[in-house]
Order: sequence, then structure tokens, then C-alpha cells
Amino acid sequence: MNIFRLAGDMTHLASILVLLLKIHTIKSCAGISLRTQELYALVFITRYLDIFDGFSSIYNSIMKLIFLGSSLSIVWYMRRHKVVRRSYDKDQDTFRNQFIVLPCLLLALVFNHKFTFKEVMWTFSLYLEAVAILPQLVLLQRTRNIDNLTGQYVFLLGSYRALYILNWVYRYFTEPRFVRWTTWIAGFVQTLLYADFFYYYIVSWKNNVKLELPA
Repeated sequence: MNIFRLAGDMTHLASILVLLLKIHTIKSCAGISLRTQELYALVFITRYLDIFDGFSSIYNSIMKLIFLGSSLSIVWYMRRHKVVRRSYDKDQDTFRNQFIVLPCLLLALVFNHKFTFKEVMWTFSLYLEAVAILPQLVLLQRTRNIDNLTGQYVFLLGSYRALYILNWVYRYFTEPRFVRWTTWIAGFVQTLLYADFFYYYIVSWKNNVKLELPA
């Protein structure tokens, strides 16, 4: 544990809290991609298969339960809640998740540290998380009109991964033989996908105008 990882975890947690705040208080999921939320739920399910038999610390166990529970609850609200689901823009959120899931699964089957079920699923979760934001970014680009909470959610989600890159850099220089090429490459790709959004978010914040992405 170091300050960069802790900051990354708290930023990730903050992004989820912002999204849940929007869903619970405004009773709306407008601008939120169900496709992306389903991908994140799949990420956490496949990553935390060891939650009941691989205890490492109370902190890790609590964070795993929070991410699993929150991701599944968000999907449930968007699909089943009689009020929230009405605000979901199904016609705009048309990204086909199979074009993401299947390539990530094939990559995990070929490029992994050890060919076991848990290891392949863990590697799959890394690849999938790297690109899970794509349906959300596509939806925002289509709708263009982005409310404050949605913009904050995506910005915090991208910031969490950027902070994790700093965590890896710190560990590389402070821990002997710390090399995680699969994790590093997936994290770097994930951060790059946010670059365009970061630019327009910061510009809108600096100029105190509503966030809009180019068509």
C-alpha cells in the first residue's frame, strides 16, 4: 500500500458514489451506458473469484465486496427499477459488447501468467477493464449534452487509473523485481482512452462552461 494506490482506490470509490448519488437522488441514469456498467460488473466478477478463498487483508476484502456489490446494484437499477430505467436511453446506447468481450477472452487465453481458470479470468478482467469505458464514451459523444454528475463520474473513473499508473511507477522503483507487463499495458491503454475526454472536461471546467464532446 502507498499513497498513490490509496488515492486511486478512493477516487475509484468516489466515481461509484457519484453515480449512485445520481441514481438514488435524481432517480435518473440519463447519459449512463448500461453496456459499460455490465462490462464493469463482469470485470469484478471475474477478477474477484478468490474473494472467499484468497484472503489477503480486511481492506482488500472490503473493497472487493464494495466494487462487486455496487456494480451489480447499478446494473439492477438501470434494468429493473421502475423509475430509473425510464431515463435510460436505450436507442443511443447500442454498442455491441461482444465485440469487446470475445477479443479480451481470446487474449486472456493466449497471453496469461499461468493457464489456470482463475488466472485466465483475472487476466481477462484486466483486458476487459481497459476497454470497458468505450460504450460510455461512445454514448457521450452521441448525446453530447453531459450533465455535471455524469461528467464527474467519468472523470473520476479515468483519474483512478491514472493514479494507479503512478502507483506502479512508485512500486517499480521501491520494490525489487516488481514487473507486471500485462497489468501495465492494460492500464496504459485504459488511460489513453480517457485522454480526449480529460481534455474537454478540463477545458470546460477552466472556462466554466457546460461539458460537450465534439460530434
